[in-house]
Amino acid sequence: MTASIRSVERALHVLECFETEQQALSLTQIADHLGMAKSTVFRLLATLENSRFVNRNGETGLYHLGTRLIHMGAVASQYGDVPQWAQPHLERLAAEYGETVDLAILDGANVMYIRVVESPQRVKLSAAVGQRLPAFCTASGKAFLAYMPEAQVASLLAGQLRQYTPATRTDFADLIRDLQQTRERGFAMSEQEYEKDINAVGAPVLNAQHVPVFAVAITGPSFRLPLERMLALGPALRAATATMALEAGMTTLSAIASKAANSGATGRN
Repeated sequence: MTASIRSVERALHVLECFETEQQALSLTQIADHLGMAKSTVFRLLATLENSRFVNRNGETGLYHLGTRLIHMGAVASQYGDVPQWAQPHLERLAAEYGETVDLAILDGANVMYIRVVESPQRVKLSAAVGQRLPAFCTASGKAFLAYMPEAQVASLLAGQLRQYTPATRTDFADLIRDLQQTRERGFAMSEQEYEKDINAVGAPVLNAQHVPVFAVAITGPSFRLPLERMLALGPALRAATATMALEAGMTTLSAIASKAANSGATGRN
């Protein structure tokens, strides 16, 4: 077996350490479980983290499976469990609030929408299957970024803060303040930050480690979804995503997410 193949095999063994009962592990736990030197495991984890196959919690130092695996699961499955599981919740929100509702995953510096329920109103937003939008100026994206360490956000968004509209936040310090507010209140808002006249409010679906696995957003034209209404809808959306997390079972959500469907439409948020 060549050294390169052995490294790939070892990296796969590292990923296999993360099970339903052990979603967050330390470097020492992984090394002990695999019977490898810590220095070897550290190099493997660093490589996996650079490619987003694992993420490291900056506060606890623990590692967990990364968003890249969720994206790969979405590509691999045509009709997985996640959209089917989420669909009733999305439909209820769309019917109750009269706006487009979508489900997204994080894909690097972007969000990818894997399910959408269009607004029942005549004036509504167009959708595109598998669409990716920049995370830093969308409600869905900010619902993810708000739960990351600042250093990780800086690394992820390096060179990404371009101006889409006059309302786009291109100053990193300003964005960090917005993300801090997002985390404190439990929901994100995008007020014409990506596209003129389009507003959105989004909230994360958190796993047992308080890490966002999905985000749900309510999107609509700014004349129907002004700031005051977004602030009113935010707590209700946050409660809905908490219910979704509870019903899905956060101890098994990683397994469910790996089967996420690639089918679906996107909302502009």
